Amino acid sequence: MKLFSSVVLLFVVFFQFVLSQQPVVLTLDKAVELALERNLSIIKTQNDVDAAQSRVLTAYGSYLPTISASGGWNGNQRTGVQRIQGIAIPGATSKSTNNSFQAGVNLDYTIFDGLRREANFNSITSSAISTEQIAARMRQTIINGVESAYLNVLKFEQLMKVNDENLKRDRQQLERITESNRIGALSLADVYRQQSQVAADEYKVIQAQNDYDNAKADLVALIGLDMNMDYQISDQSISTVIGSVELNATVEKYKNFNELVKRALSIRPDYLAAKENYDVSESGVTAARSGYFPRITASAGYNLSSSEFSKLSDNKNLSWGINLNWNIFDAFQTNQVLQSAIVLKKNSEATLKQSERDISVEVKRALLNLEAARKQVEVSQKGVISASQDRKIAEERYNLGAGTLLDLLTASVGYVTAEVNNISASYFYITAKRNLEYVIGERSN
Repeated sequence: MKLFSSVVLLFVVFFQFVLSQQPVVLTLDKAVELALERNLSIIKTQNDVDAAQSRVLTAYGSYLPTISASGGWNGNQRTGVQRIQGIAIPGATSKSTNNSFQAGVNLDYTIFDGLRREANFNSITSSAISTEQIAARMRQTIINGVESAYLNVLKFEQLMKVNDENLKRDRQQLERITESNRIGALSLADVYRQQSQVAADEYKVIQAQNDYDNAKADLVALIGLDMNMDYQISDQSISTVIGSVELNATVEKYKNFNELVKRALSIRPDYLAAKENYDVSESGVTAARSGYFPRITASAGYNLSSSEFSKLSDNKNLSWGINLNWNIFDAFQTNQVLQSAIVLKKNSEATLKQSERDISVEVKRALLNLEAARKQVEVSQKGVISASQDRKIAEERYNLGAGTLLDLLTASVGYVTAEVNNISASYFYITAKRNLEYVIGERSN
């Protein structure tokens, strides 16, 4: 029995070890999900949202009366010379003890304070909404960054495969040329030239592998994962096959610049946050102006008092009243506060206008990048077809002895360049399209 248990335990440990050596597959959605869970900036903004919501509850509370309860006991003892009929008795003292018990409930309510309460309520609620919008934009920014890094890894992976395939092809070509040289069909110069090309291909493979590893490490670091783990970046839903239908549909969807700017201004969280901040500054002006108005409060109280605790309810006092307090002249302090609030409002308005300009510029740049990417995809696709045919013809001519090795090498380099351009253009297009969605503010939170 002990032997069986030991075997089972050994098998479980071995199975866990095997699983730990398997690479973790990261799809794009999984990468985004993990980044949103682990990113410290998102955690911080969510904490800010929670704090802002607690201040909103306080703002609602300002419309409610404040109620306080109090109670107490005071005692004192008096010691003096004892007297009988006004005559002090030598060596005799007298003591008297007095107790006082109090209990009460008081209520206070602000009827009018120059609209300061209303201004503070609007300011706090607007600030809370602004904080939520900032948190939403932060999530969009993280999503966009992770997607760009993820696509960058996929791009370098494809480039690495292109260089690997080219190296294999040139090595096979080197074997054929070496064999032809051995039987005297080709010159030794062709062997050296092909060896030089293979060496150049090996250099490109090493460089491509390094670019891929660095891009992968950047993605893992951005997500916040363990760098010691092995991750497989793979997502079958991302296609680099971009046809004319897709390109034409994109042009039609994003053809109206003014409409795109209006859409961005209506849904971009950071711009909506700027609008809420402007509302906060307006409320600040209202709050500052309240110093010119009187403050009206109402109060009520119910109090009990007695020298004996058992008779505390014998003496009852019910009070109520309305108070007005008006600071007629405060040495221009209210004016100074008001002017400062007006300046803050003007600065907030300028910030809002600058945000509109920045968004307009960002949309324009994103459109230009998308249009350039579209053109690059079209040109690169044509280039791959032409380069493929050119290499095929050059290879056939060289094998028949009608062409030179230099012509074949030139055609091969042209084909590899065309493939690299096509891969880069495809991922540039995908990234540019997603970036335009981010700039407009259409990315999911």
